[in-house]
Amino acid sequence: MTAAAGATVATRERQQGKKRFDAVPYLFILPQLVFFVIFVAWPFVLGLALSLFEYDVLRPEATKFVGLENYAHLFTPGTVEFPVFWNALINTVEFVLLSVPLLILVPLGMALLLNTKLPGRNYFRAIYFAPWVLSSAVVGLLGFWIFQSQGGLVNYYLKALGLDQPRWLSTMPWAWFAVVITTVWWTAGFNMVILLAALQNIPASLYEAAAIDGASAWQRFRHVTIPGLRPVLLFIIIITVIASFNLFAQPFFMTEGGPAQPGGGGATEPIMMRIYNEGFVRYRMGSAAAMSFVVAAIMIAVSYANFRLFRVREE
Repeated sequence: MTAAAGATVATRERQQGKKRFDAVPYLFILPQLVFFVIFVAWPFVLGLALSLFEYDVLRPEATKFVGLENYAHLFTPGTVEFPVFWNALINTVEFVLLSVPLLILVPLGMALLLNTKLPGRNYFRAIYFAPWVLSSAVVGLLGFWIFQSQGGLVNYYLKALGLDQPRWLSTMPWAWFAVVITTVWWTAGFNMVILLAALQNIPASLYEAAAIDGASAWQRFRHVTIPGLRPVLLFIIIITVIASFNLFAQPFFMTEGGPAQPGGGGATEPIMMRIYNEGFVRYRMGSAAAMSFVVAAIMIAVSYANFRLFRVREE
C-alpha cells in the first residue's frame, strides 16, 4: 500500500469515527446528572411554580393560581408579609456586615500566625479547625448553653469576676453579639485552612526579594501577601457572604428569632428563619417560595458584585 493510499484510508476511518456516537462519557456523568435533576433542577422548577399559587398545606383543595401576587405582597407596604419580610432581610444584612469582616480577618490572622515556625503549630491547626466538623444544630445548642442568662458559662464567669451579666439571648445588641461570636468560633477554622494553603503557595523568593529591597513587614504583607491571596480571598468572601445569608440554626436554637419587634418579626430573625416560619408554621408555601426566589436573586446580585469588585485583571 502506498503512502497516499494509507493516508486516504486513515482519513476515511477518522471521518467514520467522527460519525460514531460514543455513550461512555455520558454514562460517567449520568449519576451526577440524575442527582442534579432530582435534588436541584426539579425542586427549583417546583418552587418557582409554587410561588405563583396560593397554596395551603392544610387545605390543598383550596389552592388557586395568583400569578405574581405573592411577590407583589413582599414589596407592597400594608400587607402582612411586607414588614416581617423586610425586617428579616435587614436582620440578615446586618448579620452579614457584622460577621463577614470577622470571618475574613480572624482566619487571616490565624493563618499568618500558623504559617510561621511556631512550636506545636500542627496541634493548633487541628484545634482551630475542630469546631467546623460540628453540625449547625450542635453549634446552636452549645451557643444557647454558653450564653443563656441563667446558668450560662459566660455569665457564670462574669459573676465570679463581679461584673454585670447581660441577658445575652433576650436583649439587643447582646443577642446579635452572641450569634456572631458563636458563628465566628464555628466557621473561622474552615477559612483559616484555605488561607493557610494559599499562603504556603506564595513563593518565598518574593518575600526574600522584598526584604533585600528594604521592605518592612507591613509592606511585604501589603504588596506580596495580599496580591498573592487575592483569588483565594475572592472565593472566601463569596462563600462566606452566601453562608451568612443562609443563617438559620444559630438564632433558631439560641434566640428563637427574638426579642420581638413592635412592627412584627424578631430582632434576630434572619430571612431563612422567616421563610421557614412562613412555610412550616403559617403553612403559606406560595409566599415562602416567593421569598426564597427574591433572596436567591439578591444573593446572585451580591455574588456578581463581588466578582466585579475583586476580580483579578489579567495583564
